Amino acid sequence: MSDFEKFEKEIGITFKNRDLLKQALCHRSYLNENPKFNLDHNERLEFLGDAVLELLITEHLYLNYPDKPEGDLTSWRASLVNTKILAETAKEINLNKYLLMSKGEEKENGRLRQSNLANVFEALIGAIYLDLGYNTCYKFVEERLIKKLSEIIEKGLYKDSKSLFQEEAQSKESITPIYKVVKESGPDHKKRFVMAVFLEDKVVAEGEGASKQEAEEKAAENALKTKGWI
Repeated sequence: MSDFEKFEKEIGITFKNRDLLKQALCHRSYLNENPKFNLDHNERLEFLGDAVLELLITEHLYLNYPDKPEGDLTSWRASLVNTKILAETAKEINLNKYLLMSKGEEKENGRLRQSNLANVFEALIGAIYLDLGYNTCYKFVEERLIKKLSEIIEKGLYKDSKSLFQEEAQSKESITPIYKVVKESGPDHKKRFVMAVFLEDKVVAEGEGASKQEAEEKAAENALKTKGWI
């Protein structure tokens, strides 16, 4: 039994065209070391899967929460398709074990990198959609991803860290957080930012990211942990 057949067995799906599965599992780096591989990498399937995934979840939310406004549905959808949740779901179905990548990428922990895992999960959705259709794809997403929605809603996990930290800070200390840049590094095309979040004049935590927004979100996440508010 090939690795692809083992994976099919693990996820309970049998592809009619197994090349679509192979392509979905192929990271761009794999082609550099395996030029005779007869398929392309998975980025086009990822592009398709991203759109299919958004439609599937949007339809589910629209049909199952008829009394909820657009704003709530948008937040809930975003909580399901963010990189962290998609990467966690990919690991749960052992996608990291079957991902095809170069030795160099693997050596740099690429098999566990969140972005790689989220991308290959979206590529898998694209492959399932093309090979087996919308209904099979919906059932797969419902069983693997949408099932997490009830916990996300119950625990308020659909709120981003900045929103959560501001709510807690205003509620517990009657202070609105302020964010400031404390460090910038790297060339213009590859900047890194460190942001600090303050309550009045006291630094609560810092966060780093490729944009100020990303760094602020990380700072807020760290601040929630520092304060013990999560």
